[in-house]
Amino acid sequence: MKRAGIALGSNLGDKNSLIVKARDHLAQMALSDDPFLQSSLYATSPLGCPHGSDDYLNAVVEFTWAGTVEELLVHCQGIERALGRVRSGIRCEPRTADVDIIYVGGLVINDPPRLILPHPRAHLRKFVLKPLSDIRPDLVLPLQKKTVSRLLAELVTEETEPLLVAEKW
Repeated sequence: MKRAGIALGSNLGDKNSLIVKARDHLAQMALSDDPFLQSSLYATSPLGCPHGSDDYLNAVVEFTWAGTVEELLVHCQGIERALGRVRSGIRCEPRTADVDIIYVGGLVINDPPRLILPHPRAHLRKFVLKPLSDIRPDLVLPLQKKTVSRLLAELVTEETEPLLVAEKW
């Protein structure tokens, strides 16, 4: 059993409702005896998305996962499909639901294009680091030497600051 960190995002449809549904699906998969952590909800500007893409809602959750990483990946992709995500192959395309595994314990997996852990760009994205710092500021991601809060404080990027939408959702 390992703690899994999952980034949630949506920039199509009823974004708030879709994020809540994604969270609820994940909460059902979590071990009920361990804490289910969830960050605040943030609005963020689309990064690297096609022109005219709407802003995102982003959050991060963490829970204890008893299955394999491969099973978790299948569940996350299933949640995306259940919430209407259609992949056309366009990089950073708008989506109803993005359910990305950031980390699973200290596992390091390099099996592109299927799975890379920790998420290869998590430490470079405010829209991941800010919500993750809400729930795990002292976490050191696998392959990193600095805490999440330090990575966020030292991050140099053109991303706008995530805008707090709701602390409880």
